Parts: sequence; structure tokens; C-alpha cells
Amino acid sequence: MNEFEKDVQSKRNDAIDSGVGFGVSFGFFAIMFIVATVIKVIGS
Repeated sequence: MNEFEKDVQSKRNDAIDSGVGFGVSFGFFAIMFIVATVIKVIGS
């Protein structure tokens, strides 16, 4: 076992971090899509 395995900085589950990252990026693109759709509806 090397020194990095003994001194772990983060003990959180990687799957949770991946899920949060996916959710944030999905939410960002969903908001951009909604804003663009609203602008298109208002402009027409």
C-alpha cells in the first residue's frame, strides 16, 4: 500500500459525486433550452 492510499483526502462515494456533476450539467443545459424556447415563443 502506498502513501496515497493511507492518506485519502476525500472519503465520499465517487458515484454520488458523478451523479451531482451529471445533475448540474443537465440542469444547466435544460435551463439554456428553456430560456431559448421562451425567447423563440416571445419573438414569434
